[in-house]
Amino acid sequence: MRISSVELKISAVRRSQYPTDDKPEFLMVGRSNVGKSSFINTLINRKNYARTSSNPGKTQTINFYLVNDTFYLVDAPGYGYANLSKKKQRKFGLMMEDYLVNRKNLKQVFMLIDFRHKPSSDDIMMYNFLKHYELPVTIIATKTDKIGITGQQKQRNSILDELDLVVGDDFVMFSNVTKLGKDEIYKKIQRTI
Repeated sequence: MRISSVELKISAVRRSQYPTDDKPEFLMVGRSNVGKSSFINTLINRKNYARTSSNPGKTQTINFYLVNDTFYLVDAPGYGYANLSKKKQRKFGLMMEDYLVNRKNLKQVFMLIDFRHKPSSDDIMMYNFLKHYELPVTIIATKTDKIGITGQQKQRNSILDELDLVVGDDFVMFSNVTKLGKDEIYKKIQRTI
C-alpha cells in the first residue's frame, strides 16, 4: 500500500462530530503509552503527524485520520491511566461505548498491547468488551524490538494464553523501529476495504 495523503479530519467528542462520508474506519485502542501515535506515524510514513506525548492520557478525543481519501485510522483515548478523574474516565468510557456500538463504518479494531508485558487487567477487559460487541480484533504487539529474538516466542505464547483470542482474530508483532508488522497491517486494511 502506498500512502499518498493523510489528513486529520476531526477530533471528536460526540457522535454528531464524526465524519459523514461513509468511509471504512479502523479503530486503534490501547493503554496510555502503548505507542498508538508511533503506530499511526509508522503506518502513514510520517514522523510526528500523530503527536506522541510524555504525558500519558493526553489524547482525550477520538481523532479521525483520513488516509488516501479512502479510509480512516481512528485514534481513541488511551485507557487504564489512573491520573484521570473518575468523571473523565467515565466520560471516555461512554464516548467509546457509543462509538463501538453505533458506528456502522467501523470495520476492524487494532488493539495495541505492549509486547514486553503480560496483558493488564484493563487489556483483558477491553478485549472482552470488544468481543461482547462481536467486533473483529487484531492484537498489535508493540515494541517487539525491545525483546531479543530468543525470548519473543515465549512472550508471544504468554500473551496469547492471557488473552484467549477468539477464532478469526489476529495477532501481529509490530515495531516502529524495524517496521516489523507494517506490511501485514497494510494487507489487512486492503483486504477489508
